[in-house]
Amino acid sequence: MRAFLVIAATWALAACGSSDSGAIETEDGDIAYTVDQDGSTAVATVTNADGETVTMHSGEGAAANLPDGFTLYPGAKVVSSTNVSAGGSNGAMVQLESPATPDEVVAFYRQEAEAAGIEIKMEMKANEAQIVSGESTDGLVFSINASPIEDGGTSATLTIGTKS
Repeated sequence: MRAFLVIAATWALAACGSSDSGAIETEDGDIAYTVDQDGSTAVATVTNADGETVTMHSGEGAAANLPDGFTLYPGAKVVSSTNVSAGGSNGAMVQLESPATPDEVVAFYRQEAEAAGIEIKMEMKANEAQIVSGESTDGLVFSINASPIEDGGTSATLTIGTKS
């Protein structure tokens, strides 16, 4: 399944900006894909030979589908978001910009993660950039990567999803 997700993500990213469909022949069978671009949002669906399907909604116009207990940082602008669903697993990656500092953004998401039962397993700080990640006992994984931007404020990538 993981290899399937990698293939799906690769094809979705490669095909963004067009409307297309087709099949890719692999040693495990054919993989069918469709990609539809509507303005600033792309929807890609990839189905393997076993009928497993991955669907991705991505782009500036894609809604940030965060799990319960997680919200967008107050006053933040969503630059891009990607939502992925495959079987019973779901995930979201949101790229945002905020006038807040990296410390403030990371503290906000760390608090939400801990309230959701996520145990912080990794913290890294290099100059003003920070990464914090963790996992809950029920398989919810979380990561926030925040760094300062030249004009002030923060650029951050929030990733939250369930393990398959």
